[in-house]
Amino acid sequence: MADEFHKPVKLPGRVFEAFHGGQDPAVALRVAHDTAHALISRVRADPDPAVVERLVGYTDEHGVDAIAELWSHASARTLPGALWRIYLVRLLIKQNPEETSYLYQRGADTTPTIDPIVAGAQEPTGPTEILALADQILRGAFQGDFADALDRAAAFCRVEAAGCAALADSVDVVDSDRATELTTRASRFVQTGDELGGAARLWRADSLE
Repeated sequence: MADEFHKPVKLPGRVFEAFHGGQDPAVALRVAHDTAHALISRVRADPDPAVVERLVGYTDEHGVDAIAELWSHASARTLPGALWRIYLVRLLIKQNPEETSYLYQRGADTTPTIDPIVAGAQEPTGPTEILALADQILRGAFQGDFADALDRAAAFCRVEAAGCAALADSVDVVDSDRATELTTRASRFVQTGDELGGAARLWRADSLE
């Protein structure tokens, strides 16, 4: 990982770049695959609500270090890579629900796509609603249709990207640096949304490694 995480975790926007960082040894990648598949299989075989809630809130209590070490270097086309991205989306929302919800609502108001419907946040979307969405998506990865959870996370990323792009256009004249930062963030959200959507398609085809 390009950034080191500590508890309590505060994730910089550039964390998206870490998806494409250096690779771990083959043994570490095998551990990533084994742990991700074992976790999903066990929870889905016995979806104890208490266990699911502990998994959803794991990073709130323990930080992101453990799952980052396990899964962050895995390809987006794998189960550990997909799980890492869902956890990361939740962490980014939890870090700043006020800004995230503002950008999400702005994106929902401007996008011509059905992504706000797919993401499923309650409208109007404020901090409380965006935090609820974060938990719903991650909970769905363990309890519901995993591909649906991936699609919801992907749709969230695209709505957020639309909000970033819309705000960038608005502030460009008065604050070009802020506009550039928002445009870069939008691009990263689009990329992450594409990766999550691709993982959903692979899961449905029983091809997510």
